[in-house]
Amino acid sequence: MIANYDALRAFALSLDLPRVEESTGWGRPCLRAHGKMWVWWSPYEDAAVFHCDIDEREMLLSADPQTFTLHPHYAAHKFILVRAGHIDPDWAGPRLIRRWREMAPKRWLKDWDAGRA
Repeated sequence: MIANYDALRAFALSLDLPRVEESTGWGRPCLRAHGKMWVWWSPYEDAAVFHCDIDEREMLLSADPQTFTLHPHYAAHKFILVRAGHIDPDWAGPRLIRRWREMAPKRWLKDWDAGRA
């Protein structure tokens, strides 16, 4: 399980995705993908912030409130918080890759996918 930002950062970088860089957001460390915030730790809770559709968020909050939480700051946005020490790499990895792909410029992603085939 991933217990803090340093472990989350190392895990995200181990995915070896291009166009990822270390940066800051709101004065705190984060990783940016394609110039946009991609991986960060909430300043409000001891938890990582993951992109999540509202319907899925409600399901996750109901299914496992020990793992998933929501701070009022994120309520209007498509995010969910995953508590420190409860971040399963098998859950986080595919989610981070999917979000990285969603953030990529479409033409760039098409060319990158073609180069990997």
